[in-house]
Amino acid sequence: EAKYSILREVGRGSYGVVYEAVANRTKRRVAVKRMPCNAPESAELALQEFWALRSIQRQHQNVIQLEECVLQHGRLFQPLENRESGSHLLLVETCLKGRSCAEPRRGCWLWFVMELCQGGTMNEFLLARRGPDAPLNARFMRQLSGAVAFLHRHGIVHRDLKADNVLVACGPGGPVVKVSDFGLSRVCAGAVSRQRFSSACGSSFYMAPEVWEGHATAKADVFALGVIFWAMAERITFRDGDSGRELLG
Repeated sequence: EAKYSILREVGRGSYGVVYEAVANRTKRRVAVKRMPCNAPESAELALQEFWALRSIQRQHQNVIQLEECVLQHGRLFQPLENRESGSHLLLVETCLKGRSCAEPRRGCWLWFVMELCQGGTMNEFLLARRGPDAPLNARFMRQLSGAVAFLHRHGIVHRDLKADNVLVACGPGGPVVKVSDFGLSRVCAGAVSRQRFSSACGSSFYMAPEVWEGHATAKADVFALGVIFWAMAERITFRDGDSGRELLG
C-alpha cells in the first residue's frame, strides 16, 4: 500500500518537481520533491540536499523540515536513512564513477518528504502584496537572519539564497519563512568561516563578487541575504529572461 498519494504539482525547476501530497494513514498534507538521480551531476545535487538537511541535529523553525527521504530505483523504493540497504553507496558510486546508476527505462529518483508551505515562495508571497509593509519586512528579515546564522553554526553554507528558494508557511501567529533548496549547499567539517569554495554557483543577481572570482566563503550567503533584504524593502523586481516571471531583485 502506498504511503503517500500525490494530489497536484505545485512547483517545477531545473533540479526537480515539487508536489502536494497526502499521507494516506494520517491524512496530513505534505510536500514531496522528486529529484532525478540517473546522471552523476543530478545525483550529486540530490545527495547534497539530503546531507545538508540530515546534518542539522536540531531543527530550526525557519529551515524547511525534512521528514524522510526515499530512493526510487525502478519499482523499488528504499528509505535513504537505512544504510544497510546500500542506497547511499548506489548514489555515491554514481557520482564517483561518472555514469548512470540505472538503466534509462528503470529510472532513479530521490523523493524528499517535507513540511508543506501553503504560502508558496517568498517571491510570490511578497509580490502579491504590492504596497509597503514594514512590519512584514522586519518579520521576514529577522526570521531569515536567524535561519542563516543557524545553518552557519551547524556547518552548512547554502550558496543559492534567493526569494524563490524561501518558502512561506501560514502559522497561527502569522507567516513564517522557511529556507529551502539545498542542492548547491556544502556541509563543512569545521567552522564555516575557514572554508573556501572554488566553484562559482548560484543565481547571478545574488552572487557576491568573490563567487564570480572562484574563492567564496560563507560570507557569500550574507551578501545574498543583503540583496534579498534590499529587494524586499524596496519591492525591486526584474523579469526572468527564460521564464518571463517577475522576480524580486
